[in-house]
Formats: sequence, structure tokens, C-alpha cells
Amino acid sequence: MNTKQIVFTAPGKAELLDVEYLPPKADEVTVELEYSAISAGTEKANFLGIRNSTYLAEDAEVKFPITVGYTAAGHVIAVGENVTGLQVGDRVGVYWGKHKKCITLPAKQVYKLPEGVSTKEASLALIATFPLAAIRKTGLEIGESALVMGLGILGIFAVQELKAAGAYPVIAADPIKERREFALKMGADFALDPTEKDFSDTVMALSEGGVNVCIEVTGIGQGLIQALDCMQKMGRVALLGCTRSSKFEIDYYGKVHGPGISLIGAHTLARPKHESSTNLFTEKDDLKTLFNLIRGGRLNFKDMISEIHSPAKAQQIFTRLAEEKSFPIGVLFDWNLI
Repeated sequence: MNTKQIVFTAPGKAELLDVEYLPPKADEVTVELEYSAISAGTEKANFLGIRNSTYLAEDAEVKFPITVGYTAAGHVIAVGENVTGLQVGDRVGVYWGKHKKCITLPAKQVYKLPEGVSTKEASLALIATFPLAAIRKTGLEIGESALVMGLGILGIFAVQELKAAGAYPVIAADPIKERREFALKMGADFALDPTEKDFSDTVMALSEGGVNVCIEVTGIGQGLIQALDCMQKMGRVALLGCTRSSKFEIDYYGKVHGPGISLIGAHTLARPKHESSTNLFTEKDDLKTLFNLIRGGRLNFKDMISEIHSPAKAQQIFTRLAEEKSFPIGVLFDWNLI
């Protein structure tokens, strides 16, 4: 059986191709997607052929074609004989899938959506678990101050989640004015331009001597260096952004060792697979948390959606992603349009 899938066939080239999908095996289900979301940092790197794996050397050649996309939602159209808890017609979210209209995958990567959560909202859910896991790893306490460095989709979700977790103040930082304004709309107490010369002094003043927690999501070395200049003694910095280049230097003695700063690796795959514990939740449990917070009005996913496009426009959209400094926060592909 054939379906449509977005594939990066060469650096800078995105095509919507006819590909095969198979019927589900005993422990699998087939989902027809309604929406899939773009994860800007990951998909820009893949589109341009930039390192996108912690297991890949910086100078290693990236191999094409690359299939992309990992967070989506739709409805079940076929169920394997051993699958329980899911049936044809169920509205579901998919994690670690693809930008692919019909996709067959293990049932453990599919979860039934609760009432009150739309498939549009659910298509963003896996992305939103990344900053949630990072915040958990910092051990944030109610009333502690927090800084978010970088206000792409991960940063804006981090702003919302920090507020929901009881951080104060939540300080958002990005050089792009529109993103700072959006961060304020989505719950930040302050939004600053990190290119201003008094940036770190302002953060120190707003947080009464430095922030306790930072979610660093710029993906560039300078962002991490600036974050370290804003920390309270014994502060914790979660490295959520994928800093793909190591070509920068940090004064570890002065900025980390002396003030007792904790640098925490917060890649989303660095989490437990089967059982949650304090500060370390599985993807499944973090997704449940997010849906409860959406239904309870604590998180706003609807306003995170900036644009919705047909997958047929993949080349145009990914070219914009590569070229625009202020690419929209939440961009979805609508698979109902093809």
C-alpha cells in the first residue's frame, strides 16, 4: 500500500514522495495522520545536512535521504491482533513517527487522546515534553527564579511550563523582538534582549542576585556562556538546546567550578524508558502530565500554532526554516489536504 511522505533527498531539498506502508504486525497499529509538527532545530539541521546526533562526529558526512518528523496526531485505521486498548477510529498521538500520511509503528508509540485535547494540539505534545523533562531534571522548587535562553518552540514551551511549576520570576531571553513579545503573552514575567550590553546585570537585578535555574535552548555556545553569567551560586543549567558545534570556550573555573553551577544534560532521550521516578519521568508520563495541564487550563497549546500548511508545500516551508531568522513558533502540516 502506498502513501505520501516528506523526505529530504539532498541538502536543502524536501520532496513529498510516494512510499510504501505495511499493514500492522501483531504488536503494531497503523495511524492516518491529521497533523504533524515541525521541530525547528532538528529539522533545520537535517534539511541542511548538519550534524544531528550525539553519536555522530562533528566532521562526519551526513547521509541522504533523510526521513524526518517525530511528533504527530491522527486516527487509527488498523490494529495488530495483540494490541489492546486501541481500536480503529481512536484519536491518537504518535511519538517518534514521521511526516507520513499513513504510518505503521509499534503500539507503544501511540497513545489515545483524552477528551478536550485536539489532534492539532496533540501534534505538538512530544516537543513539549522536552523542556518539561529539562525542568524536572533541575529539581525546580516553587518560588525559584528561572531564565529561558532562546525563544523558539522549546523555549516558549519552557516559559509556560516553568510558570505552571511555580517559578518566579520567569525571565525569557531572545534577540528577536516578536519572540520576546510572544513570551510575555505566554507567561513570562520579563523578556530581555541578550545582545544588550547590560543583559546579565538586568537578569541579576530581576532575580535578586542571579537565577536559580536556566533552561538553555539557544543551541549556540554564546547562549550558554551568557546563561552562566546570570546564575545564582549553586544554580542549575539544563542544556536543552542541541549545541552541535564545540567551537567555543568556557571559563569552567570561573563560571562553573567556583560558583558551584550544575550543568545538566537534558537531551530528551536521556530519560528513563519504563518507570518514572523523582525528577525523571518517562515520555508517557510526561505526555499524561501535559494533557492534564492543557485540560486544566494551565498550558496553552492553541496559541502555539502559528501556521498550518499542506505537505505539498514542504520545500517552501523548509526553505523558509533554513533562511528566516524568525521562523514561526508552531508550524504544522495538515495531512487532510492531500
